[in-house]
Order: sequence, then structure tokens, then C-alpha cells
Amino acid sequence: MKPHLLSRRLSKAAALLCLSPAFVYGQGDDRKTKFDVFDYINPFIGHSFPGATLPFGMAKAVADMDGANQGGFASDASFVTGFSHTHDSGTGGPGSMGNFPIFVHPGCPDDNLTRCGWQKSDRAVGWDRRSTKAQPGFFGIALDNGVHAEMTVTNHSALYKFSFPEAAPESLNPVVLVDMADLQASRHNGTTSVDPETGRFTGSATFEPSYGIGTYRIHFCADFSGPKIRDTGIWMDDGATPGKRTVSLNSSGLGGVFTRFKPPRVNGTIDVRVGISFMSAQQACSNAEKEHPNFNFEDTVAVAKAVWKEKMDVIRLDASGVSTELQTVFWSGIYRTMISPQDYTGENPLWKSDEPYYDSFYCIWDSFRGIHQLITLVDPLSQSRMVRSLVDIYRYEGYLPDCRMSLCKGLTQGGSNADVLIAEAYLKGILDVDWDTAYQAVVKDAEVEPENFNVEGRGSLQSWKTLGYIPIHDSNTTAKGLRTRSISRTVEYAYNDFCIAQMAKHMGHDDDYKKYMKRATNWENVFKPNQTSSWRGSNFTGFLQPRNADGTWAHQDPMFCGPYLQPDSCLMDENAKETYEGSSWLYTFYAPQDMAKLITVLGGPSRFVDRLSFFHDSGLLNMGNEQAFLPVFQFHYAGRPALSTERAHSYIPRLFNTSIGGLPGNDDSGAMGSFAVLSMLGLYPVHGQDVYLISAPFFKEASIRNRITGNVATIRNINFDPKYKSIYIQNVTRDGKPWTRNWIGHDFFTKGGTLEMTLGDKESSWGTRIEDLPPSMSDYRW
Repeated sequence: MKPHLLSRRLSKAAALLCLSPAFVYGQGDDRKTKFDVFDYINPFIGHSFPGATLPFGMAKAVADMDGANQGGFASDASFVTGFSHTHDSGTGGPGSMGNFPIFVHPGCPDDNLTRCGWQKSDRAVGWDRRSTKAQPGFFGIALDNGVHAEMTVTNHSALYKFSFPEAAPESLNPVVLVDMADLQASRHNGTTSVDPETGRFTGSATFEPSYGIGTYRIHFCADFSGPKIRDTGIWMDDGATPGKRTVSLNSSGLGGVFTRFKPPRVNGTIDVRVGISFMSAQQACSNAEKEHPNFNFEDTVAVAKAVWKEKMDVIRLDASGVSTELQTVFWSGIYRTMISPQDYTGENPLWKSDEPYYDSFYCIWDSFRGIHQLITLVDPLSQSRMVRSLVDIYRYEGYLPDCRMSLCKGLTQGGSNADVLIAEAYLKGILDVDWDTAYQAVVKDAEVEPENFNVEGRGSLQSWKTLGYIPIHDSNTTAKGLRTRSISRTVEYAYNDFCIAQMAKHMGHDDDYKKYMKRATNWENVFKPNQTSSWRGSNFTGFLQPRNADGTWAHQDPMFCGPYLQPDSCLMDENAKETYEGSSWLYTFYAPQDMAKLITVLGGPSRFVDRLSFFHDSGLLNMGNEQAFLPVFQFHYAGRPALSTERAHSYIPRLFNTSIGGLPGNDDSGAMGSFAVLSMLGLYPVHGQDVYLISAPFFKEASIRNRITGNVATIRNINFDPKYKSIYIQNVTRDGKPWTRNWIGHDFFTKGGTLEMTLGDKESSWGTRIEDLPPSMSDYRW
């Protein structure tokens, strides 16, 4: 690649942002139009992180709201409680990170420190709903106390600008405090200090991860630019003590430090520079000093914008006639997909390594179904670094993670699905990965039971190898872990083994290939052919069911844990049942390795199409969870690709739109956004395989430039109808030659070329022949 000739200011500032080469190289923008991608990025869609961040950046600054867990800020929350610098995006469950929030009072009533609010509940303040502004690299909000807050970031530090245009001048003696807290109040201990000469805050504390085990220690350093310092001190509980410099707290205490300033000049601001580090407070200070040497807010915003635009520049659209809403759904989805995982390279205190270290794989059970496929298309260098990081985690932790956040092991929701992610990266030719070690890692998942399979690897491996399924309440294991989810773990383990088999085949491990392909059929061992469902109107037979260790069948209503019957009863707890976050109705469709066999046992293609259609039409499918993604496109396997396109249009933009509630579920680090983007491109990837299912795109033309090869893959629609009445593919050509398969491989994106689709208003015979169906372990025999 040749360096992209950005401006001199960008080149200098990029070094301060600590960007990897992927962030500052690429082809320039040769478009002559006035298109600005920022006009189509809305960070407020769904309950995702809307604050300031760089692509995969560690620092994430936003206003934290009382009761908002999924990214610090929520548009439907009432009160701002602080501004913090570390967040995850779109996750469910307890609040994640939000360490060391700062808060600004324009002044204390009667200039009396004891009358200021110090604790979160006391300092919480309303905000102007019309004031919020967010774009990549920037967030702004106006508070009811007269403080206007703006923030931007570099990779390891945040820069805040606080102004007071609505505060009464006579009461303006601003107080900036820091709270030794996080969003879920998980601190175990901590110490923070203030320098009375400079006002600098430094501190360190130990917290718990939001969806895992153990603790992590994080450090911060805050400096100020603006008015002169009046005094400094500490605060504890609901009182402040000027003159003291340090406060230490255990898990039960509340407190921090503060700096009070003299009145700013007219139209003046207080700028706060906050560095963060997982290594030390000294490194946090160094990060901030290197990345924001001059507190230059406008330049930092400009560089962040340029970096984001360069990231987006690999995709070009001809969006003629397409609504602004749909374009916003598309570009916002790409944006959210690049918020996490987060690049913590150089910030890992657990081991020394020359390899990249990424964190906030939160969780791979979600992200392996769409996020990493989209990153592979738009930023394969970052995908390479993420896979290398996963392999390095295996080297030092002993297992690949299924979920990881804040340097801690996260909970394992199903199978060992990093196996799927790694196998797919191998099949698609991701570069610079130690594939021999990666193969060792996935094989260990398949063969060696960990001490605690709640957080890594797989449990019940002895039963898996001997019985060919995970029995209900399995007692044939000494490992720690929940004896639940026997159905969902069985089908996920089977697919994990299939993915390992594909690596084994291409790497020359023939015996392993045979072994894992045999295990990939184990989903059949929990399929009960005569099982029926209690759902009214359903006359379909054959569902996955739990089995006892002696081979006899147990029972779980196929509707159970679906939208209509106790949907929250299949989670991560001792009382959970035999599927995870979904019903047997859902999991019965999960055999991506052998859809030909699944369709056969479900009664053949016609019956399968009826069943899959019923699954969508009845509402039994919950599009708010990631397992729902692939069933949108599984009509391809039955020779009805047109129906997959119909389903994609039935959900976008109805459930994926630009409203605050414009996602059907938690975004889960960008998973929902990636589904929308990939669906709208018309090439939906089957996770773990080198297969993209072809459907009609939502645009007249879309092009993706490969960052490594420089080649451009173009998807073009003939007879494109922006009203989406003509959404049925009549025929396809690849580089001018007929293409009858309803799927295509990743080489289309690496080699480049043109996939041209002619559309019509009625379903055609294109892609319907047996020889045109996607790969399957078994032969299609109908």
C-alpha cells in the first residue's frame, strides 16, 4: 500500500493518536460529489455507546446517565451523573466500566462547598434534550446547571471542554470533582490524589468486570487548562475537606478529590485532559501528555473525523433514490461495528508480548455471527490484529476466550465460538497469524476440559466424546460449570468441531479432519423426529430435545424460552434450562454445516420453507438476538433465495431504523449494525465458512476496496427499484459471465470484480437448482 497523502496536520496528529498503520493509510477520496459520510452516521440509534471514540479505541468519553448501563448514556434517562472515559457498547446486564467519572459544578450555592452535591445521587442533574450532539470522535451536551460539556478522544485519553454560557457570573466558581467509582459500583479499593499546585488528579482502583470473573485495576490522570486554581481537596460521602491531598477507600466508601477554580474569563472554558492506563498512573499521565500536549480540542476533533472518514472510505455507494433513513441505517451500522473490540496494545499488565492485545470481545458468542465478517471486509488488517490477539490470549491464559472484557475472563454462553471466528479467518486468508498455534488453540477447546468451563473452553467433553451429545444435568465431569444448556451447547459444539475440521483439512491434519467431521454430526443426536410443539397453529414435527445420559429423552417445550413462553428463563444461572437465550424452535434450525441433512429430516425443501416461513411470521423468531440472523437467509439452502431477500426487507427498516429504539435488541458491540449492513450489501456471510449468500442489495451499486490487495469488488443492480417492489434476482453475472450459484466465496473481495444482478418483480428460477445451493456436509437429494 502507498501512504495516503493526508494533510500535514493529520499526519502529525495521527502520531499523537497512537494509530496503527491501518488507520493512516489507504487510497484518497476521488469523489467529486459533496457526499459526507457524517451526514449519515447517527450514534444515538439503539442503546449503544454514542460518545467520542476512535475506531477500536480504548478511550471512550460520554456523559453517564443514572440507570443507563449499556454505554453510559441513554436518551431516555433523566439525569447526568458524570463524564467518564471507559465504556463498552450496547451490552446487556450490569453497567460496564465507566471508571473515574468527573463532574463539574459551575459553583456551590453561597460559594459553600458543603452545599455542593458530591455523591452520584446528590450531584445528578437534568439535561437539555435538544442539546445533545454526537458524531464520530465527538460528543456534546448541555446540563440544566448551566454547564455545557464537549468531549473528544485519542486512543488512550479523553479531552473535555466545559463552558458556562448560562451560569450566573456572580456564582461562577467552578468545581471539578472525580469519583472513585464505576457504572456498577463494583470498586474493591482505590486511592486518588490531587496536586494543590497544578490541580492534577491521579488515581488507581480495582473493579469487577460486568460479565465475567476476577477483578481489574485501572489508573487515570487528569490535568486542567483554563482559569486559575482557587483551592483543592478531598470529598467523602457528602462532605468536602479543602487542603487534604489523598483519599483511600475500600469497597464501602464513597469519595474522591476536587479542584475549585476562580471564575473563568468571559466565554472561558475549563479544559480537562484525562489519560487512562491499565499499567500505572504514571503511564496514564504519559498517555495524556503525548496525545494531547497542547489541549487542542478542535485539532483533536478534526483528526478523529479524518480517521473515521478514512476508515469508511473503502465503501462506495450509488444510493440514488434510497431514503436518507436507509442510508443512515447502513453507515451507522458500519460505524458501530468499529467501536469494539478495543485496542489495548501496550496496556496489558498481565503478560509481556510483542503481539497486539485487544479487549472487549463482549462477547464472541454475539460477534462471531456478523461483526468480524464485516471487519474482515472493511478492515482486514484490524481483523488480523484481533485474531493474533486471541491467539496470544491462548498462549498466556491457556484457552481462547468466548467473552473477555477489562482484562478478565468473561462468561461462556454456548460453545467455544472463537473456534468459528478463527476458522473463518483462516479460510478467508487473513494474514500474519500464527496458524499453527491457532490450530493448537481450537483443538484444545475440542479436547481438553478446563477447570471452569463457565469462562473458557467446553464442559462435558467426556460425554461429548462418548455419547455424542451433552446430557441433561451431566454428572460425568469434575469441572466447574453450569450443568445447563444441553441442547444449545450440543449444536454449538457440533458446529465448532465442523469449523475445526475445515482448518484440519486445509492444514493437512487428515485424521483430525475425519474425527471432527464425525463430531459435527452430533446435532442429530438431540433431534427427536416425533416431537411436536404446543404452539397453536403449528403442525410441524421434529425438534431438538434434551436427553439423559442413559439415552432416554427428557422434555422441554419447543416454545420455551421463545418470545411467548418465559423468554428470560434460559440465561446464565443454575436454574436455566436446556437452551440459551432462545427456544428449541430456534435451535432446531442451527446446523449451518449440514443444511441438506437438516432440511431432509424436517420433511424436505417445501416443508422446510413452510416451517421457516412460519417461524418468521408467527413471531417465534426474536430478531433482537444474534441467533436470529442466519435464519433470515436460510431459504437459500432450500432453493428459494428470493424468500431470503423478502425477509431482509421485512425487518429493515421496520426493526432496524434511525429511531432511538431503532434496534430490535442490544447492539452487542455492533452485532445488530453488522447484520443490517451485510443484509443491505446483498452478500450475507455464513459464519465459520467461506460462503456469502447472494440476495438483492438495497442500493443500485456498492463497492468495497480491499485494503490489502487494493482490488475493488462491485455489486451492481440492473433494474434497481428504490421502492423495493422489484427485489427478485432474475440472473447474475460475475465479470460478465453467468453466475448461477446463490452463493459466492471471499475471493470475490480479494480479487475484485463485478457481480451484476438483474432484478424483477417476481421470483425467478435463479439459484434454485441443487447444483446452485450452498455447500453442505450431506448431499442435497431432492
